[in-house]
Amino acid sequence: MVGCAVALGMGAVLRRDERSTAGVQMDRRAASAAAVVRAETQRYVETLRTTAAAVGAQQTLTAGEYATVMAPLHTMKLAGATSIALVVPTGHRDVERVQRTWRDRGAHGLRLSPVGTGEHAFSVLAVPLDGGSATAGLDMMQAAAPAAVLAEARRSRDVAVSDTYQLLVDQGVPAAQRQHSFVLAAPVQQGIGQSFLGWLVLGVRGQDFMGATLRAAGSGLADLRLEADNADGRPVTVATVRDTAEGRADLRRAVEAPVADSMWTLRLAARRGSLPGADTGLPAAVAGGGVLLTLLTTVLVWVLATGRERARARVRSRTAQLVEEQSETKRQAVLLRAVLDSISDGVGVIGPDGHFLLHNPAARQILGREAAQDCGAESWQRHFGLYRPDGVTAFPTAEMPLVRALAGESVDHVEMVVRNATHPDGRVLSVSARPIDTASGRRGAVAVFHDITDRKRVETELRGFAGVVAHDLKAPLTLVSAYAELVAEALDDLAAGAGAPTLGQARQGTAKVLHGAARMQRLITELLDYTAARDATLRIERLSLPTLVDDVVTTRTDAPEQEPGARPDVFVGPLPEVHADPVLLRQVIDNLVGNAIKYTPPGQSPRIDITARTDEDGGVRIRIADRGIGIPDGEHAAVFDSFHRASNGAAHPGTGLGLAICRRIVERHGGRIEAAPNPGGGTIFAFTLPGAATHAPEPLRSAESQVSPVHVHLP
Repeated sequence: MVGCAVALGMGAVLRRDERSTAGVQMDRRAASAAAVVRAETQRYVETLRTTAAAVGAQQTLTAGEYATVMAPLHTMKLAGATSIALVVPTGHRDVERVQRTWRDRGAHGLRLSPVGTGEHAFSVLAVPLDGGSATAGLDMMQAAAPAAVLAEARRSRDVAVSDTYQLLVDQGVPAAQRQHSFVLAAPVQQGIGQSFLGWLVLGVRGQDFMGATLRAAGSGLADLRLEADNADGRPVTVATVRDTAEGRADLRRAVEAPVADSMWTLRLAARRGSLPGADTGLPAAVAGGGVLLTLLTTVLVWVLATGRERARARVRSRTAQLVEEQSETKRQAVLLRAVLDSISDGVGVIGPDGHFLLHNPAARQILGREAAQDCGAESWQRHFGLYRPDGVTAFPTAEMPLVRALAGESVDHVEMVVRNATHPDGRVLSVSARPIDTASGRRGAVAVFHDITDRKRVETELRGFAGVVAHDLKAPLTLVSAYAELVAEALDDLAAGAGAPTLGQARQGTAKVLHGAARMQRLITELLDYTAARDATLRIERLSLPTLVDDVVTTRTDAPEQEPGARPDVFVGPLPEVHADPVLLRQVIDNLVGNAIKYTPPGQSPRIDITARTDEDGGVRIRIADRGIGIPDGEHAAVFDSFHRASNGAAHPGTGLGLAICRRIVERHGGRIEAAPNPGGGTIFAFTLPGAATHAPEPLRSAESQVSPVHVHLP
C-alpha cells in the first residue's frame, strides 16, 4: 500500500510539473506574440513618423513631390495599409482658397466636400497602398474617430492611433468581409519655424494588418485575438487567428501591446495538449512503473526517492519565484526610467549623503551640466553656477531646495538663476523639492526643475510696457488738465468782458489741449497697430510692389504739412512683385519712408532711395536708404525693440513702437529686417519678403522688365 501511494504521488507531482510547464510555455508564447505585435506596430509608427518628417522638409509641397516621398512605401510591404493622405486643417470660409491652393500645387482634380459649417480637415493629397484608388477631398471631421485622432496628434505633436471603425472604402464590401480598421495620424511640421502644415494619415485594415503576424506568432495556439477599446470603453476585435483543430482551449493569457499612443490587448488561448511538455503521458507511466517497482524495492529506497523529489520540487518552485521577481523588478525599473526620460521637466534625486542618484535628460539640459557622482551639496553652486534671482548673488547651500528637502522640509517654487558655459546668458528656474524615504529607512530628496526664463522675459516686457504707457499717457493728460483749467478761466474772463489778450490765451490753451489729445491718440493708435501686427490675420496675395511704393511716396510727398522748400527727393528703382499682405506691407513702407522724412536735419531736404533685388532663393530684399540724422553706433539692432528711442541727442516726437511694428510684420511674412549706417550719412533699412515667383504657378517676368526706374523730385 505504501509503495502504491508513492507511485501515485510521483505521478501527481509529474502531472503538476506538466501543468507548470504548460503555464510557462503559455507565458513565453504570450510574451513572444506581444513582442512580435509590438515590433510590427512600431514599424508602422516609425515609418509614418519618418514620412511625415520628409513631407515637412519640403519647402513648398506639391503633388509631384508628395508622390515621390510616398514612393518607397509601395516596397515596404505594409500589410493592411489602404492609403496615405495629407490632411490639412481648414476653416469653413477658407475651403475655396485651400482647394485653389492645392490645385495650383498639382492636385488638379481636387474637390473639397465640407460636412457642416465648423472646422474641417480635408485630405488634399492621397496615395493608394493596396492597389486600389484613394479619394482626395474628403472631410475627416465627418467621422468621430478620425476627428479625435487628428486633434490628439496635433496636441501631442506625435503619432496617434484612432479608435477602430469602418473605413469609407469598405462601405461597399459585404458585411461578412468587412474589417474593423483604424488610422494612424502624424503631425507634419514644416520649415525652420516648425509651422503646422497638417497631418499624414495612414488608413489600416485591422485583419490584414495583423492577420499574418498573428498567424506567425500563434503556432500551437487555439485562438489569438488583438483587441482595442472603443470610444465607449467596449473592447473591439481588430484581428484574430483561430485554430481549426478540435478541442477546448483550457489555457488563456492576456497581455498589453502599445500601439502609438494607445494600449491594445492581445488575448491568447491554447489547448494544454498542443504545448510541448504539457501532456506527455509520463505521469501515468511513472505511476504504473512505480507500483511495480515498489513491490521489488525496500521502504528505504522509497523514502530516499520521495525525499529527493520533494527537494527538487522546492528548488524548482523557489527558482521560478526568484526569476519572476527579478523580471518584475527589471520591468518596473525600465518603466520608471522611460517615464523620467520622457517628461519635459527636470527631475533630480539625491541620496542621504547628498550625492545625486538620478538625473533625467531634461534636468541635464536645463542645468546645462551633468551631475558628477562625487558632486556634493557644497559644490553645487560652483559646479552648476547657481545664483539668486538677481543673477549676481551666489545661492547659499543651506537655502537650496534639495538641501532643505533632505532635512525634511517640503519646498515649492523657489526661483534661482543657472549660468554656466552652456547657458552663458543665464536661465531662470523654478524648483520644488520633497523629502523621500529610501528602502533602508534613510532619507533622500527629489527635486523638479522648471525653466521659466521665457515667462520672466514676458513679465519684464509687460512691466516695461506698463511703465512706458503710464509715463507717455500721464504727460499729455497733465497738459490737457492744466490747459483745460486755463481755458475755463479764460472763458469766465470773456464772460466778464475781458478783451483780446484773454481770447488769445484761451485759443492757446485750446491748441495745447488738442495737442495733448493728439499725442494720446497717436500712442493708442500705435499700441493698437503693435497688437494688430502680431495678432491680425495675414491676407497674403500677389501684389505689385511698384504700385504700393508709388502710392506711399505720393501720399508722403504731397502731405500739406511739408514745407514748400523741403519737399523730399525720392528715387525708386526697379521693383518686382511680391507675395504679402497689402495692408501690413504698406504700413511697413509708409513707416520707414515717414521716418526718413521726419528724421532729416532742419534746413535739409529729405533724400530717399528705394531699391530691391531678387535673391537666389526667389525672395525679395528691399532697401530704403535716407540721408537723415542716422542711428548712434551700437543701437542699430535695439531700435526694433518695443518703446526704444535712439539717443541721438535730438528730440523728436514718437512712441518707440514704429520700428517694432515693422519687425513684427516682416517676421510674420517669414522675413528679416535690419538697419545699418549709410556710408553717405543717414541709415539704410533692409527687409526681405517672399517673391511672387516662389508662390505663383506660372513663370513671372523679371523685375527689370516690369518696372522702369522712377525718380521723383518735388521742388
